[in-house]
Amino acid sequence: MGTVGLIVEYNPLHNGHHYHFEQAKKVTGADTAVAVMSGHFLQRGEPALVNKWARAEMALSMGIDLVVELPFAYATQNAEMFAFGAVSILDELGIVDSLCFGSESGNLEWMMTLASLLEEEPAPFTQEIQKQLRQGLPYPRAYADAAQVLMREHGFEDIPVNQPNNILGLNYLLSLKRRNSTIQPYTIERKKAGYHQRDITDARIASATAIRSRLMEKQDLAAIRDYVPPATYDILQREIKEKRGPVHWDNFYRLILSRIIQSQVDDLKNLHEMTEGLEYRFKQFVLTSESVDELLNRVKSKRYTWNRLQRILISVLFQLEKQDYQQLQVKQGPPYVRVLGFNEKGQALLKKVRKTCRLPIITNISREQPPMLELDVKAGAMYALGYPGPVRQEELRREYVQTPVRI
Repeated sequence: MGTVGLIVEYNPLHNGHHYHFEQAKKVTGADTAVAVMSGHFLQRGEPALVNKWARAEMALSMGIDLVVELPFAYATQNAEMFAFGAVSILDELGIVDSLCFGSESGNLEWMMTLASLLEEEPAPFTQEIQKQLRQGLPYPRAYADAAQVLMREHGFEDIPVNQPNNILGLNYLLSLKRRNSTIQPYTIERKKAGYHQRDITDARIASATAIRSRLMEKQDLAAIRDYVPPATYDILQREIKEKRGPVHWDNFYRLILSRIIQSQVDDLKNLHEMTEGLEYRFKQFVLTSESVDELLNRVKSKRYTWNRLQRILISVLFQLEKQDYQQLQVKQGPPYVRVLGFNEKGQALLKKVRKTCRLPIITNISREQPPMLELDVKAGAMYALGYPGPVRQEELRREYVQTPVRI
């Protein structure tokens, strides 16, 4: 018996997530579960379909006992920093015995071996990445190819590094090792729907990407009913009825236009993740693009992933400069744990956490916040700007008044 940790986004929570949750408790033998969940903006560099409070409610309705937030400063970063922030929180709680993540591979052996080899990143590995980058590959592909070279030297052939959940899983393991954590890792094979898969090929299981695409295309919630648990469906129905969803990038397009038009090229150049002249491409295409998708398609080249470009848009939207992340000291780990929701078991877990966790436990926002939490609060207000007028005004200050969701 124990507590399993899950690292999630639930955008939205679907039947595949439900399967993973059930299997996670089964393989770990845990009787309670804690989820670290991204807030209003996600690792792929996009706003969530519905806000973090609704998604925390989905998690609790499924059976998660305690939901805590992954701060914006980690939730909207690359796989390495996303994983580091989430694992750091689970480790700091002091109650989590195991971490169970989904992967395309379902095989922990090669991941553990590679994590051991990369714990102190060897010089030949770094040199191989630079070689691949000079050939014009995007960083994730260069990283995967360099990992293949390294693993072949240790007797492994054709490891599937270049798949999104495998990459995240590898980074979870690296974070556990670098923290010298006692949390035991497990993985569940992802089946029936790939992470980026846009078409639906099963009667009950579809990727979150496919579910969001179908919802946007059909403009009818009933089109996704078969692929999400009843509680998720009901919560989505309520949020849409109350004009709090579905939220997507085009809700913020005018703001992005304004940011780019008003910014000088040198201002854009200083933004987080803006590199190698991308600022000129954004300036070049912004006035002739009518949507975020059109803008990103015109800016995109084979060197940059779609997710990377979306994360740059987040930097544009929030005007986050490279030095801002240095000042936040993200490499030291989150300086607090913010609670989004809990059930009866979760309340008992929370009492334990208050004794075992070295970090402040936050359930209510005060006027004075550390800079990283201040950014979370700003993200809540910025997300509310994607709502229509009457709802927007009501939601702008929700970060200050919302207490943890209880089920």
